[in-house]
Amino acid sequence: MKELTPKQVEKKLENNDDMLELIDVREEEEVAQGKIPYITHIPLEQIPEKAEKLDKSKQYIMVCRSGRRSERAAAYLQKQGFDVANMVGGMLEWRGEIMN
Repeated sequence: MKELTPKQVEKKLENNDDMLELIDVREEEEVAQGKIPYITHIPLEQIPEKAEKLDKSKQYIMVCRSGRRSERAAAYLQKQGFDVANMVGGMLEWRGEIMN
């Protein structure tokens, strides 16, 4: 599975790539404390049911608090045929812009 550091993710976002989408798999209360701008929120337990609505032509980067839940989500989506990476270190390591 591909892994990206928060710094690498930030660089990818700066390139305004339309084929790149970030998915935050944290719980509602965690996301309410701050999230990466324009990220899609899908709690981890909803990933299997929401996966069918995702576009397989896009690249997805999974995000959570520390990188463990997003790693599980990325592994699941990879098995479903998605181009997916995990942001290691999660929001704990994110130094980019955050919105509430």
